[in-house]
Amino acid sequence: MRSLLSYFCALTLGASVSAKPTNVVFILTDNQGAWTLGCYGNKDIRTPNIDRLANEGVRFTHALSSNPVCSPTRATFLTGLIPSQHGVHCFLDPKFMIGPEAYDTLDEFTSLGEVLRDSGYTCGLSGKWHLGANMTPSEGFSFWVTKPDGSTREFYDQDIIENGTTHKEAGYTTDYWTKRGVEFIEQNKDQPFFLYLAYNGPYALGPLLLNESHNRHAAYYADKELLCFPRDAMHPWQFNNKDYHNNPVSMRRVAAEVSGVDDGVGEIMATLDRLGLTEDTLVVYAADQGWMGGQNGIWGMGDHVRPFGAHELMMQIPFIFRQPGKIPAGKTSDLLVSNYDFMPSVLSHLGLAEKMPQTPKSPGRDFAPVLKGEEIADWPKEVFYEMETCRAIRTDRWKFVERTPEGPNELYDMQADPQERFNLFGQVGTEDALASTRERLHTFFKTYANPKYDLWKGGTSKATPLSSRAEKAR
Repeated sequence: MRSLLSYFCALTLGASVSAKPTNVVFILTDNQGAWTLGCYGNKDIRTPNIDRLANEGVRFTHALSSNPVCSPTRATFLTGLIPSQHGVHCFLDPKFMIGPEAYDTLDEFTSLGEVLRDSGYTCGLSGKWHLGANMTPSEGFSFWVTKPDGSTREFYDQDIIENGTTHKEAGYTTDYWTKRGVEFIEQNKDQPFFLYLAYNGPYALGPLLLNESHNRHAAYYADKELLCFPRDAMHPWQFNNKDYHNNPVSMRRVAAEVSGVDDGVGEIMATLDRLGLTEDTLVVYAADQGWMGGQNGIWGMGDHVRPFGAHELMMQIPFIFRQPGKIPAGKTSDLLVSNYDFMPSVLSHLGLAEKMPQTPKSPGRDFAPVLKGEEIADWPKEVFYEMETCRAIRTDRWKFVERTPEGPNELYDMQADPQERFNLFGQVGTEDALASTRERLHTFFKTYANPKYDLWKGGTSKATPLSSRAEKAR
């Protein structure tokens, strides 16, 4: 009898354990190409903790962002919608973040934080928001520590928002976001939690790249050549960031800040280990958009060239998922995925697929089976991208870039020319590829773009279009 009772108790205990909701830690960095990480082949920049995440989980090798700018990509991660659906096409003006015109640009949508909050999670933000109304917690987050603006001037002596007020943080802000993230995990270790740890590093832009780093990695990189940064003639389309080309100070600063973020990842992983939460927590590492550090003579993202760019490295982001016991270790996936696939896939992994908002309809696809080690035979081999007047489709072989109203347009054979050196648009023999990709591009935006926010059809934007701003760097 005792043995039978023990059996049923074990069954009951097993059911309760399996039913425990999975915690989520979403680590998002600012302006980071996948190529800057060791697990993506970089031999110069030290990222042992992020590499460990990849070794213990699934790493996507062809993850592309749907836009090259901070605010739109963050909105896409949190809603599963593209810019011409959520209306945030470019980086948000400071006036929409603090002051009488400040407002939450995601208010009209049901975002990931709201879905998880309504599913019993406590949600916390530590880091960069850049989606409006920065002074006030929103979108399901009750723990709210952020910065008052979107751009980063430096990583020391910066303003921080907490409890509805702003104060000066004298230390290294990358460490500060980590510290507050650790505190959030410790405070909520006994209940389901969602930590959105949104670093504003490495932030490989702006005048800070003319300053040497002061973090603990600066001395290591001080004499390094860092050949992972190509030395190349400046591309004629380069508009901003010209001072950083082939500049060893800038290269070393980027490397130090990447390693600074890696330290934070290590602290988060150590905290989960210490609290016994590692197997109960999904950790995702990603960047808001890709970034170029000299490849093809370009430094920056798609908004730093004229015309706006859609180069692969402006789009490619690190995308790593780890949950020991639930996600197999050491796996890679070559699926073409986008940041608009993030929300439906995470919800599916959590057993909350039915909670994915259906209005407006996300173009996002569910790659959660890959996180279980399964294949997806019928995965659509295409992703889409938009930056105001520039749109693009990337298939398993081709990339077509179209600009309104008069081009220039581009077509690349990504198998034969992965560095996008040879524009085949208008070349004999590529007519079928051009017609097919153009049709698929137009069909996608016809299907998903909201006329209200479709800039190609006279729609408006929640962020002042870059084409109408004063032409200056962020």
